[in-house]
Formats: sequence, structure tokens, C-alpha cells
Amino acid sequence: MTDKELIALWTEGRYEAVFNTLVKEYSERLYWHLRHFTASHEDADDLLQEVFIKLWQVLPTFRGESSFFTWMYRIATNEALSWLRKKKVRSALDFQSLENVLCAKIEDDPCFDGDEVEKALQKAIATLPGKQKQVFLLRYYEEMPYEQIAQIVGSSVGSLKVLYHTAYTRIKEILQKQF
Repeated sequence: MTDKELIALWTEGRYEAVFNTLVKEYSERLYWHLRHFTASHEDADDLLQEVFIKLWQVLPTFRGESSFFTWMYRIATNEALSWLRKKKVRSALDFQSLENVLCAKIEDDPCFDGDEVEKALQKAIATLPGKQKQVFLLRYYEEMPYEQIAQIVGSSVGSLKVLYHTAYTRIKEILQKQF
């Protein structure tokens, strides 16, 4: 279903039909987007449910200034960043770094099916600060153009390019030391 058709349903007040379509169309993409932030199947699954609960709550406030896809990714990204902040506080209370917590999740995740290079990449991504990680994940895994990322993140294209380049360089350095 196209955004125009969804917006037509939305303007008619048929929020449940719009919501069900969004869940059907975007669950898998949002799951993988969240999984890259959380490094865990269980956490990504839980966070996906939270995203859809939030989406259901705010759906009537959708203004149509962006596509549903962009709007949903912004909600999902904000929820993931909020989740990371909470994890960072919890890990600090346990005297651990968030990086170590996420790397341990990558090692212990029974659903992880990547090879050692993919595992090393995930661990390198876990070392990135929030905004760099966000931009890197959207550009690298989702292959989004910078213009679309700018809508999701609320930043200029130029600053996103700098963030991506910085993240890419950091990840490259980490992986070169390992391989």
C-alpha cells in the first residue's frame, strides 16, 4: 500500500487499518534496525513492541510532513537511543561500560548467525557514540540516502556525512587491528 493510500485511510480516521498495514510492511526492517542498536534478538524484539505501542499512541498526531517510513524510523531510532541511554546508566551502576555489555550480548546471542568478521563488525559498531552509530546504521545497513537520514535524525546532510565518515574511519581502524 502506498503512502498516499495510507494517508487517505488516516484522514478518514481509520487508524487501525493504517497501523496494521504499517506493522505488516515495516516490522522486519524495523526489527533489524533495532537489532543493530541492541545487539540482541530479545532486546530488539522487546524494543520493536515498544515502538509499535508508541506508534499506536501517536498515530493520530501524524501530520503527513514526511512519509510514514521516515516517521516510523525516527520513532524507532529515538526509542533505540533512549534504550541505549538507559543501558548506559544501568551498566555504569554495575561498573561496566556499555560497550562491554553490548559486546557480551553479541558473544552470547544464540540467534546471531554471522561469522567472525560480522561479529567483529558488530562489536566495532558497539563502540560508536550514539549519533555516529545512528547515522552509520542507517547509511550502512539500510543504505538510506543522506537526505532521508537527515529527515529521520533532524540534522543537516553535511554534518551527517562527517558523522558517517568518522564512524567509518573508527570502525575501519578497529577491524584492521583485529584482522
